[in-house]
Order: sequence, then structure tokens, then C-alpha cells
Amino acid sequence: LLPQREQSQLFSTVIMGNWVVNEGLSIFVIFVWLGLNVFLFTWYYFVYDLDDKYFYTRQLLGPFLAWARAPAACLNFNCMLILLPVCRNLLSFLRGSSACCSVRVRRQLDRNLTFHKLVAWMIALHTTIHTIAHLFNVEKSVNARNENKTTIQSILSHLGDTENETYLNFARKKLPNPEGGLYVAFTTLAGLSGVIITLCLILIITSSTKTIRRSYFEVFWFTHHLFVIFFVGLVIHGVGQIVRGQTKTSLEEHKPKICAKQFTQWGEIPECPIPQFSGNPPMTWKWVVGPMILYLFERLVRFWRSQQKVVITKVVIHPFKTIELQMKKKGFKMEVGQYIFVKCPAVSMLEWHPFTLTSAPEEDYFSIHIRIVGDWTEGLFNVCGCNKQEFQDAWKLPKIAVDGPFGTASEDVFSYETVMLVGAGIGVTPFASVLKSVWYKYCNDAINLRLKKIYFYWLCRDTHAFEWFADLLQSLETQMQDRNNAAFLSYNIYLTGWDESQATHFTVHHDEEKDVITGLKQKTLYGRPNWENEFKMIANQHPSSRIGVFLCGPEALATTLNKMSISNSEADPRGVHFIFNKENF
Repeated sequence: LLPQREQSQLFSTVIMGNWVVNEGLSIFVIFVWLGLNVFLFTWYYFVYDLDDKYFYTRQLLGPFLAWARAPAACLNFNCMLILLPVCRNLLSFLRGSSACCSVRVRRQLDRNLTFHKLVAWMIALHTTIHTIAHLFNVEKSVNARNENKTTIQSILSHLGDTENETYLNFARKKLPNPEGGLYVAFTTLAGLSGVIITLCLILIITSSTKTIRRSYFEVFWFTHHLFVIFFVGLVIHGVGQIVRGQTKTSLEEHKPKICAKQFTQWGEIPECPIPQFSGNPPMTWKWVVGPMILYLFERLVRFWRSQQKVVITKVVIHPFKTIELQMKKKGFKMEVGQYIFVKCPAVSMLEWHPFTLTSAPEEDYFSIHIRIVGDWTEGLFNVCGCNKQEFQDAWKLPKIAVDGPFGTASEDVFSYETVMLVGAGIGVTPFASVLKSVWYKYCNDAINLRLKKIYFYWLCRDTHAFEWFADLLQSLETQMQDRNNAAFLSYNIYLTGWDESQATHFTVHHDEEKDVITGLKQKTLYGRPNWENEFKMIANQHPSSRIGVFLCGPEALATTLNKMSISNSEADPRGVHFIFNKENF
């Protein structure tokens, strides 16, 4: 036996190795992104801190010139990236192209919103640095413009006041601070556009917090569209060319490191003519024009698809404040676990909401299940006539616009021989599509199905939540038994809102053939799963396997399952490995 310390070190090594297997590519992508940010920041910092072209600009502004320009380069880079993760059609195309995307790469595409948020926080960081540095630059420029002393800053600030001179100091009016700073901020193109895009960014980020998204989705939705103003302002921000440097011709005639010591004699001695300056040409548009055009095409595709006619064929009211919409649309094709965006003009002309498809590709309609939890879903519930007792005629049902379908992690279920499907509450919806598709495949004698074993876990707080899904499980259970393959599906249903003391009433029925709550042969369990035991049991049952773990549920559960996937995978490449996947939309 190994000493306890060596066992602990070995365990830590195994955990690290498993973490690299599960998260290695993600960490590599993040490090490349961070490395490029560091490179751009460092490169442009030294360009503006050391280059002779900006020698006199540094004399005027001090170290804050480099501190303003370095984050500006990083902002260009990150603003180029921020739109790409939300080009849903592009991501779905890449996901569906097996030639360009392996399962491992597709897992990175499923983390598009996580990367989008990381890039947004990086933009916020560099905007903060850029803004603070420019506040100091404006203060120094205004003070130098009002200075009457014979200093190099004063001489540089008065260049451009006479003919045949070009200015360096962007503060052209002699106004004391703070009036001078406000004048620069609100009368120059760079200043005004900077104020506008900073305000837009503050509103976008503050309204994107989890609390706002969950409780006031409309606020999040509308403020997020300020990105249009943000990008327009970003493109024109550099047109004012307030950051200026010595021209190439002037550098050949006027050596700044020599002539700076003789600034009182500029224009009087031949070796030090008056220096000439020009602004940096705007560069931001070169960074962002490609993604902006790509995103424009993305929105055009979305608009075109949203104009196609959608017919609601059936509205089903399920318990636990859940409704099911069954719809048809010409040319609509889907894969398991995909999602769509839905707009109901009768409720809101602008709002689009994502919903996972609960139908299978084999069905002649597509469906979604919607839990009534907010103003928009409540409005949809009412316009569909679900608040009325009488039967609703089909022609009275509201018009629906649909955009999608879009790919998610659940599409990869059939890429594994063994999978764990974990749904929490309404989060079971993507697995309804998966299980339906499995049922249809077995009905059609699908002998080439790679998927051989499903472990299904459903966690709910209330008994009513089971009712709408129990029929599907019963059908699948019966189908597997008829084909002598009952072991294909193992499922566990947990009532997390109950404990064993509350469930005492049902224990007297434990010996009955079917569960009194769900009507299924598998008995309902109470409390929460012991995930450590579940993972160990599955690992023992399937040695030397890659097991897909798929979750649609809260972040806390995602953290737990991700840790379990890492800690229960083996260091040996030939051993068992749990690959964690989470729905993100």
C-alpha cells in the first residue's frame, strides 16, 4: 500500500489528468485568447511609449498615452469576437458539418454564450482602463492649452494657431477645467461618440445580470439591442483622430530627442524646424467590419425564416402550469435536442424567446413545452385560450413566428454508446425529443443504432410535473420490454421537494407493480441523487467506455456533475471517461 501522502498526490494527479481530458481544449482556447490580449496590449503599449513618432505626444500627455492606446487595441480585437458566438446559424452550420467539427470541437461551440460573456467582461475591463487614461489625457491637454509659461507642453499646445502649422493638442479652445474637459467630451466626435458607447456598454452589462434576465427579461432584451449604437459609435470613434503623432517627413527633418532640448528655438535653427503632426487613421472598422457583415446576414436569415408561415395544430394544457404547442412549418427539419426562438406578435412584436423542441425528427410536427412563469408566457397562455373552459377553435389561435432550429449539446447523444441524461424540472424537455427519437428508431427496427444504454435522471419538486412526461416513459418502457431489451433504458425519478417522512403515505404501496405517482414500473425516489454512487455504479458497469453526461438544469447542478465527471474518469486513456455536456441557450 502507498503511504497516505503519496496516495493523495496520485489522486490529485489523476484528477488533474481527467480535468485536462474534459476541459483541455476549452482551457487552450481561453489561454490563446488571453495570450492574444496580452500580446496586443504589450505591443501597442510599447509602440506608443517608445516610438519617436509619439515622442512629443508623450511630452504632452505623459504615460497616459500608452495606457489609453494599449487597451484600445484590445477593444478592437474583442469587439471583433463579441458577435461571433451569437451567430446562431453559423454555429448550427458548423455543428452540423461533421467534416469540420469533431465531437470535442462541437463541445466548444456549445459554450458559445460562456465565451460571449468572457469577451464582454474583457471589453468592460479595457473600456475602463481606456476611459480612465483618457480622462487624465483630457485634463493634461486642457491644462497645457491654458498654460502661459514657456514650457514644452505650452509650446506644443499652441502649435496650429498660425498658418503652416499642424496641431498636436486636441483641446483647441482655451477653457479652464472642468469646462474645458466637458467641451472636449461633448463637442469633439471622439469625445461624444466615446461618451455614447460607454453609456451603451454600461446599460448592456448591468442589464445582463442573472437577476435582471430572470425577473425583467424585457429590460435585458431591449437594452442588449443598444449594441447597434455601440458598434456604430465604435466605428466613428477614431474618425476624429485626436491621438496625433509626428509625420514621417517631419521626423526626417526634426529629430525629437535632439530638438526637444531646444524647443524655444524651433523654426529659428535649420536643424529644428517646427514639427508637423497628423492624426492616426481610424482602424477599428477594419477589425469589426467582417463580423458586422456576418451578423447582418445572420439577422437577415432570421428575418426571412421568421416570415415563413407557422400553423399551430394543437395546444395541450398539461399540469403544473405547462402548455404544449404542436406546430407545422413548410420545410422545417430538426435534430434531437435542438431549440427554436418563438415570437407571438399578439403578446409582443419584438420579443423572441428560446424553447427546446420536445418532438422527435421522425414526427410530422414539431412541438415545444412552455412553463408559465412570467409576463410573456402568461400572455401566450391567454391568447391561446388556455384560460378559458370551452374548446378553442384552431382559426382563433394566434400567429406564431419561429426562428431555427439551432443546435445544442443534446445532438451528440447518439455519438456515444452510453449516456447519462439529467433533467431538472422543465429542463427535461430536450430529453423528451431524445427518448421519442429512440422509441421511433426501435419501432423501425434500428439495428445500427450506436447508442446502447441510457441512464435517465429526472429531478422535480412537485408530483404534477411528472404527468405530462410519464406517458412517453411508459411507451418507451413497453417498447423495450416487447423487444426483450428492457435493460436499454434505466431511469430514476426524484421528488426533490419531498423527504422520506413526507413520502411515508406512499411507502405502503411500494410493493405494488406500478408506482402510484407516475404509473411506471420504476418507483419514484425521494430527495436528491447521490451522484458519487451513481457515477461509480455506471463506471463499473461500463469499463473502458466514453460516457456522455448531458444536463439541462441549473448551474449548481452543472457544477456538481462536471466535478463528478472529472473525478470519476480514469487517467488511463483506455479507461472509463465521463464527458460532460450542458444545454446553453
